[in-house]
Amino acid sequence: MNHPYVKQSIEGQIAYIEFYHPSHNSLPGDILQKLVDLIENTGLNKEVKVIVLQSGGDRTFCAGASFTELINITDEESGKLFFSGFANVINAMRTCPKIIIGRIQGKAVGGGLGIIAACDYCLATKHAEIKLSELNIGLGPFVIGPVIERKIGLSSLSQISLNPTEFYSAIWSQQQGLYAEVFESILELDREVQIFADQLCNYNDEAMKELKILFWRDTDHWDTLLYEQAKISGRLVLSNYTKERLRKFKN
Repeated sequence: MNHPYVKQSIEGQIAYIEFYHPSHNSLPGDILQKLVDLIENTGLNKEVKVIVLQSGGDRTFCAGASFTELINITDEESGKLFFSGFANVINAMRTCPKIIIGRIQGKAVGGGLGIIAACDYCLATKHAEIKLSELNIGLGPFVIGPVIERKIGLSSLSQISLNPTEFYSAIWSQQQGLYAEVFESILELDREVQIFADQLCNYNDEAMKELKILFWRDTDHWDTLLYEQAKISGRLVLSNYTKERLRKFKN
């Protein structure tokens, strides 16, 4: 696999949405927008009851923002626009009427962790470590912070935000409520994702829609909050500190 993609396959009443990028499944703006479009369209598909969100490859779920695009940001407006891409994905997942299962086969960094936290239910392998690396490049998890805090709490968000070079284990993530279960292998993960998705398909559509609303109550203000947070990231990414750190990591 050498070319980035976002694709969907539908098996029965389950829609599988998969993204991939050869740079550790990083997420440039066009991939983020394709994810938004596909999640929104799938949410309207009456034949689909459950969505499984996954990525290609075997050891990295998502490396977060594209460093190449971050380096090329030259003004606050384009910075806000880029970080709003993550806000758009999170809000699309939040408002999608279908239950979204995250299949997390490997590591997640930065924005990738935000996407995991926006899933309604996550199953992972023991290799699915997480890291919030933003502070290490002069930024912070401003856009993704609210969705991560909602899932694991402010204390845990503070812990991982202030340790931007440290990976936290899949078991730690399970203990904080990010993952429902952790498995030894991708084979076991895929089997359990299938079993759980099939199980959800047997339940009352209306009940699951109402549960989704319940899960995301008190987040309607995210339609504005996440974009206000994107402004902060869009401003900070222009700092000399961040530009230098990005060049260092890219090289």
